[in-house]
Amino acid sequence: MSPRFQRPGGGDRPSQDTLTAWLFLAPALAFLGVFVFFPIAYLAYLSLTQGSFTRSGIHWVGLQNYTRLLATPDFWQVLGNTLYFTAATVLPSLVLPLGLAVLLNRAVKFRDWLRAAYFIPSITSLVAVGLGWRWLFQTDGPVNAALGWLGITPIPWLGSTTWAMPVLILFSIWKQLGFNLVVFLAGLQTIPQSRYEAAELDGANDWQQFWHITLPGLRPTLVFAIVTTTLFTLRSFEQPYVITGGGPLNTTNLLVYYVYTEAFAQFDFGYAAAAATLLLLITLLLIYLQFNFQFKG
Repeated sequence: MSPRFQRPGGGDRPSQDTLTAWLFLAPALAFLGVFVFFPIAYLAYLSLTQGSFTRSGIHWVGLQNYTRLLATPDFWQVLGNTLYFTAATVLPSLVLPLGLAVLLNRAVKFRDWLRAAYFIPSITSLVAVGLGWRWLFQTDGPVNAALGWLGITPIPWLGSTTWAMPVLILFSIWKQLGFNLVVFLAGLQTIPQSRYEAAELDGANDWQQFWHITLPGLRPTLVFAIVTTTLFTLRSFEQPYVITGGGPLNTTNLLVYYVYTEAFAQFDFGYAAAAATLLLLITLLLIYLQFNFQFKG
């Protein structure tokens, strides 16, 4: 070891660069500790208690909230709704913007205008747009009016146990499309054009170039898009809150909305914290599997 890293008595001491690094990291670590790690730890603690933030206070119950949660049929229905909503939203939210990004990456007219138009949904308020979607799909709304002009019987979109969830899924896909489009366009810019030119000289068609050049070159971008889209979908709250209220018959109740109603409508904070903790564990597991696929696949 270099002499400048040793104490006079022979012990090691931090280098000046190490101390400087910790100094610059300290504000970020403090921010994470106060606004991320402490809330997570408090959430885990709260899930092991019952009571409310009143004079009666809260008391320790251990794993009782978790056993109650796993024995509640409504929770399993909500969990199934959430997984169905996530699976049906994530795949189209990746495939559609990827196809559009490949097309826009070529020399097409008005590319910048089209890119901006596709990105607009991502920067609009979920609540404001959700109110617009509820108006579009209400029983006497424009969508049913258009179906009536085509001779199709109007559909009670938001009052149907069959069609209410597809409306939320379609809304979420539309909301996420622009963000993923911009991400994929940025990833496409990192792939050298010489690879495509060499593939053309070898006689590769468009599909072969996409499969053997574009997809491998976009692998890190794809993993990023999958993770962010999964997180966006799992934390969905505004969609059921604004459009359906979790109905009809609990068919559009998602896990975050379920946590909200249990905490702030029923004031069962320990039970809601247990549900939120399980959602956190599910999210971490999915992210771990996705990153594991990236680095080992």
